[in-house]
Amino acid sequence: MPFGEQDMSDVESAVEQFLAQSDAAFEDYEQGYTDADATLRVLESHIEDLRETVE
Repeated sequence: MPFGEQDMSDVESAVEQFLAQSDAAFEDYEQGYTDADATLRVLESHIEDLRETVE
């Protein structure tokens, strides 16, 4: 089924949220608040959320 306007809006919103959350995770890592393993777990969670939204 092709995306409609509402579906694209949902996807765009999900991508924007993913990017913001990913940037925050990288920032935490760069500031030394989290280690690499924790950062990867956070990113994996955000990727899964994005994947669920798109599917």
